[in-house]
Amino acid sequence: MLVIPVLLAAGCARHAPAPAPPRIESAIAPFPDQTSTIVVPVTARLDQLERGLDLRTPRVLWTIDEHRDKCVKGKRVDLGIGRVKVTPDLGCRLVGQVTRGAIRVSGKGQRLDVTMPVSAVIHIRDVGGVLSETATARAIVHATGTLGIQGDWQPRATLDLAYDWREPPGIEIAGQRITFTSAADAKLKRVVARLERDLPTEIAKLDLRRQLNGAWRHGFTVIELSKRNPPAWMRVAPRALGFGGYRIDGRELRLTLAADALTQTFVGRRPADPTPVPLPAPSRVAGQPGLRFFIPVLADYAQLEPVVLRTLRKLAAKGITLTGIGPVDVDFGKVTVYATTDNRLAVGVTARVVPRDRDFPATSGQAWLTALPYNEENSQLVQARDVQLAADTDSDAVDLIVSLLDATQVQQAVALALRHDFAPDYQRVLAKAQAAIGARQQGDFFLSTTVDRVTTGRLQVTGAGLFLPVRAEGTARIAYRPK
Repeated sequence: MLVIPVLLAAGCARHAPAPAPPRIESAIAPFPDQTSTIVVPVTARLDQLERGLDLRTPRVLWTIDEHRDKCVKGKRVDLGIGRVKVTPDLGCRLVGQVTRGAIRVSGKGQRLDVTMPVSAVIHIRDVGGVLSETATARAIVHATGTLGIQGDWQPRATLDLAYDWREPPGIEIAGQRITFTSAADAKLKRVVARLERDLPTEIAKLDLRRQLNGAWRHGFTVIELSKRNPPAWMRVAPRALGFGGYRIDGRELRLTLAADALTQTFVGRRPADPTPVPLPAPSRVAGQPGLRFFIPVLADYAQLEPVVLRTLRKLAAKGITLTGIGPVDVDFGKVTVYATTDNRLAVGVTARVVPRDRDFPATSGQAWLTALPYNEENSQLVQARDVQLAADTDSDAVDLIVSLLDATQVQQAVALALRHDFAPDYQRVLAKAQAAIGARQQGDFFLSTTVDRVTTGRLQVTGAGLFLPVRAEGTARIAYRPK
């Protein structure tokens, strides 16, 4: 055979390096846009409504000063031939006023309650030119209502108002009951009608539209998710705003609105700010509440190279045996990792191989493997499979470097070394994102967000490194908080 003499004559052979696999400089694929629903709570104190109604409603609701010809009807006696009046009708003068107490606005859940106590003091004077008495009365005006939002973002109230007499106006004089309920009823109906008109006006003074204009404008923003490795940004552009109901809790009225927004994730340079559009009319927002965006997690290939090198050196220290050659001593020098075609990694290994059998000369050089990295759905653990030689060298020469990398134990060691747990990078990036979007005051508006749930996508091999797309979901709120 001619091969062994050739090797013996070479002493220490150096072969031309095997051709390297093509390097792919692919960028991270653009993230798909996400639809998010941002909660916009607007709060108001019920005290504000109370003060407004109190200022608009006079303390003295009406006054009374009138003469009645028949306060007490004359008595009649039946003499058998007819009823004969034995005492005359007695006239009187009524003087007094009806006043209200403090208006109270309260409620619970979606029910709004308004109560107003009413009291009357009526003096009955000159009954028959002699007697004088004083009558009192008490009533409660109450309203139960619900709130809604009009097309111009002004709140409206639908009210059901009524009143009831706790102590009807009247008095006993000369054995007869004198009542004033019918006259008072007519007056109270006017009071009720006025409250029905004034309450929506006071609710409109909550100035919801001004608050919403500010919150809507501040919703158009760009938020930095991470400064490096890689730099990432989230751009938020609201598209619609809908009324999500209201709730009364204690002394606070909370209106909940939902902004339907487009959330986009960018990697690299900061994207341009979104252009705000005017506050639209209320519309139906059908999406589930929550903020949805992507967080890029990237492992640079420079992180993998020393791990592969350490693993191979540990293997060399234990000893490597090549088929047809026997035990060899290997000095691994450099490992190169980059992206190649078919979503695979190229792994270049330089080494000096010294066979312990003196019939084979030492060889130095570089050869290439390729491997397919992968991860399971929702797993941050990246593994490698299908490790294989990238290309064979000249078949007329026994290339020990190629033989070395073709050895099962070496390929298994490379696969093990390419195993990468993204969990630390994943947690670090999540922490950065949470810190970036967590909470901040912008003017009179407080933006708060949380990341509640994350899901991991499939690994991608890119020119920049191994890329793990992470979809984040959480909550976002824009609240009105004047400084």
